[in-house]
Amino acid sequence: MGTPIHWHAPGTILACDAGKDVYVEKPISHNIREGRLMVDAARRNRRIVQTGTQLPSLPVTDAFQGYVQSGKLGRILMAKVWNVQLRRNIGHKEDEPVPPGIDYDIWTGPLLSMPFNRNRFHSTVNWHWHYGVGDIGNDGVHQLDMARRALGVTLPDRITGMGRKMYFDDDQQTPDTMNLTYEFGDKLISFEQRLWNPYGQEGTDNGVAILGDQGVAQIGRFRGHTFGFRVFDDKNAVIHQQEHGTSSIDNPHARNFLDCVRSRKAPKVEIEEGHWATALAHLGNIVARTGRPIRFDPKTETVLGDKEANTLVRRQYRQHWSTPKGV
Repeated sequence: MGTPIHWHAPGTILACDAGKDVYVEKPISHNIREGRLMVDAARRNRRIVQTGTQLPSLPVTDAFQGYVQSGKLGRILMAKVWNVQLRRNIGHKEDEPVPPGIDYDIWTGPLLSMPFNRNRFHSTVNWHWHYGVGDIGNDGVHQLDMARRALGVTLPDRITGMGRKMYFDDDQQTPDTMNLTYEFGDKLISFEQRLWNPYGQEGTDNGVAILGDQGVAQIGRFRGHTFGFRVFDDKNAVIHQQEHGTSSIDNPHARNFLDCVRSRKAPKVEIEEGHWATALAHLGNIVARTGRPIRFDPKTETVLGDKEANTLVRRQYRQHWSTPKGV
């Protein structure tokens, strides 16, 4: 399912109901409700559904998680996640007639229709709330997933922080700057996003640090473009490091999906794992869009005590053959 994001959930649900196994790209859904319906579709049809967040399939990521959970870092309370890179200004464009050769009705799918605009089409569609979820769901979901797995948590009960456009003057609606905190009982994930500078931090553009009271383990693509992790002790000395090497980071994940299609075992990033990770991006966006902290019930997957924020857990659809049931 390599379609634009607004088709990921409807297409996956249709495929599962047709008896197909699915590899669905990240972010798996446009909103939290869609993600849960994808999980339900996979379960009732007994389908193999792999999420396209490929880093957990790497042996070095497994080694990172194993090290974190070994107790060598001491007591672990939080993870720090950052998505720092230089994105482009997409400028401003006017609506226009649908260009020849584009089936805009099919492209729109179950969504309420909007006029055609090249800044709401391929390569820019993710930066508009009607279709996409911003870079926290595009890139940040990779790191949020690794942090969540390393801490052994699923969904948070409180999310605070901010997110807004601070740098770009263009048609993008989604934030270029975010600073969020996710609370999971006695554990935290801190997320930082900046899309307007290329400097990175702690030696990597996008990364995860798991902080314990006896050390910190950090994973990412370090200078020189080598993906791996390193561990610092309480004196800031590197005491362990491991690299993935030069082979593609996509191949093990695709191989895992194909193997699971044959074996019928759960894939490395099974759809509910992908749903939990993508829901973190959605919850961060809800905080950004409402401008206030929210409380979340992981069991019902609803926002508590905030009717406006809870409406963003799902979306409106038009009547269309692809509209998921139960939305």
